[in-house]
Amino acid sequence: MKKLFNFISIFCILSSAGYAQVHYVQAKGGQFSIGNQPYYFIGTNYWYGGLLALGSEPEKGKQRLISELNFLQGQGVNNLRVLVGSEGTGKINGVERVSPALQPEKGRFDPAVLKGLDILLVEMAKRKMYAVLYLSNNWEWSGGFLQYLNWYGGLERRTMERKLSWAEQSEYTSRFYSCQDCTSAYAEQLAFIIGHKNTINGKRYASDPTIMAWEIANEPRPMRAEAIPDYERWLSKTASDIRRLDANHLITIGSEGSMGSENQMALYERIHSDPNVDYLTIHIWPKNWSWFKGVPSEENLKVVIEHTKTYIGKHLKVARRLVKPLVIEEFGLPRDGHAFGRTATTALRDQYFETIFAQWAQSRKSGNMLAGCNFWSYGGLAQLPDKRIFWMVGDDFSGDPPQEEQGLNSVFTSDRSTWKVVSSFLDR
Repeated sequence: MKKLFNFISIFCILSSAGYAQVHYVQAKGGQFSIGNQPYYFIGTNYWYGGLLALGSEPEKGKQRLISELNFLQGQGVNNLRVLVGSEGTGKINGVERVSPALQPEKGRFDPAVLKGLDILLVEMAKRKMYAVLYLSNNWEWSGGFLQYLNWYGGLERRTMERKLSWAEQSEYTSRFYSCQDCTSAYAEQLAFIIGHKNTINGKRYASDPTIMAWEIANEPRPMRAEAIPDYERWLSKTASDIRRLDANHLITIGSEGSMGSENQMALYERIHSDPNVDYLTIHIWPKNWSWFKGVPSEENLKVVIEHTKTYIGKHLKVARRLVKPLVIEEFGLPRDGHAFGRTATTALRDQYFETIFAQWAQSRKSGNMLAGCNFWSYGGLAQLPDKRIFWMVGDDFSGDPPQEEQGLNSVFTSDRSTWKVVSSFLDR
C-alpha cells in the first residue's frame, strides 16, 4: 500500500510539473508575461497563414508555410496575427474575397478549413511562436459583416457584389450591430472555432497555449455615430461570450484606435475598459488616412512620423489609465515611389518602421505599456502575378488583401533592408 501511495505521489508531482510548464500569455499590471517573464514582441500580420496548407496543392502550401515560419524564426519574430473566420463565396464590394471560407454558406461550417489553422498552430508551437486570432472582419475581403447582412436580409446579393460607395459601405456595415440574426450567427461561428479540437495534436483551441489571444474582429467600427450604442453592447456581449467559452486566453477588440471609433477617444476608452478586454490595440495607416499626398517622400515622411508619434502617445495615455498593455498591431507604408514589385526599394518604409520600433524598444526598456508591434504585412515567398496588380483566385497570398494592389504593403523575405531593421531591434 505504501509503494502504491509513493507511486501515486510521484505521478501527481510529475503531472503537476508538466502542467506547470504550460504557460499562456497573460496580461497584468499593464504588461504581458509568459510564466514569470515579461513578454514584449515585434511580430507581423500573417492573415493567410491558416490558408496555405489548403487548396489544390496542400503539400506545396505546407512547405511554403514551413519555409516562411523558419525565416521569421531566424529574424526573431515570434508573434503572428492571423485570420480565422471567413464567410461566404464570390465577389463582394467589387472584389474576389479570400478563400476557402470557413462558413461558405449560411449556417454551414466546413471543418476541413480549420485543418490549415491546425497545421499553422502546430508549426508555430515548434518554434515557440504565439498567435493572435481574429474571428471575423469589418471589411469585405474575407466576407465579414457585409456577408452576415446579406444572409439575414439586410443587403441584397447584387448590391453586395458591386462596388459600394463609402457612404453605402458605412451605412450597410453599421447595421450589423443591430441585426440580431447577424450577431447570433457570428456567435455561432465564434463557438465553433473556440470549441474546435486540433486534428493534429488533439488540443482544443480553448486550451492551446500557442494562441495568445482571441480578437473579436479585424477593425470593428461603428461606421456611423447612430450605431455606437449597439456597437458597444455587441462588443461587451461578445467579449463576455468568449470569456465564458475560454478562460485561458486573452481577449482584445481589434480596434484601429480613435480613427476606428468615430474619432472619439472617449468611445475608444470605454470599449477597452470592459473587464473582459485584456489589452488595447491601434492601427496606423498614413496613406489611407491622408497623412501624405501622392507618393511617400523624405519630406512627407517627416509629417507622417510626427502624426504617428502623436497617435501612439494619446492612446498610450488611455492604456496607462486602464493599466492594460497596448499593441500597435497594424502599420505599413508603400514601397518607394509607390511601386508594387518585389524588387522595388523600401528606404522610406524602413525609416518608418525604425521610428515605431524605437518607441517600442524604449517602452520595453522602461517596462512601459507599449508591449508589441505587428507590422503589415508578411508576404513571405509569394510570387506576384504578371501584368496584373490585383489578386485573383489561384494567385499566391502576398499579405495585401484582394482589394489592394499586391505588393503595396507586403514585406517579402527578399526585403533585406527591412529585415535588417527588424533584427536590429530584436537582437538588442
